[in-house]
Amino acid sequence: MTTPPPSVSPAFRATDAPALIRFLIDAFGFEETAVYGEGDRVDHAQLDWPEGGGVMLASLKEDPDDAWPAVPGTAACYVVTADPQAVHDRAVAAGAEIVRELAGTDDGSREFSARDVEGNVWSFGTYPGEPRRPG
Repeated sequence: MTTPPPSVSPAFRATDAPALIRFLIDAFGFEETAVYGEGDRVDHAQLDWPEGGGVMLASLKEDPDDAWPAVPGTAACYVVTADPQAVHDRAVAAGAEIVRELAGTDDGSREFSARDVEGNVWSFGTYPGEPRRPG
């Protein structure tokens, strides 16, 4: 397998990073690429999306001088997929809270949104974004 080109990876913190990792794998289909830490503490995790890209996450630090004090449960991510129906069905089977049912949108996408165990909102759909402007 070849490494995909560089991409943007949303990154966030979690109060229970191991549980969030398990949920993202089981409910949505992310793949665990790397998890570093000891016990229930996750210093860094990389979960890849099978169709390209991925996310990074870590456990919340109880440090007032934390250089990256992201608040757990406040992220919102859009994930492009060729088969939102399959992701939706997997999420429902895993008990994910669906906050917007699978439907078509004005821009021609088919998508849905679900909340993870930390409260983050994930949208999965076919909209790949607009083409880049020449320049």
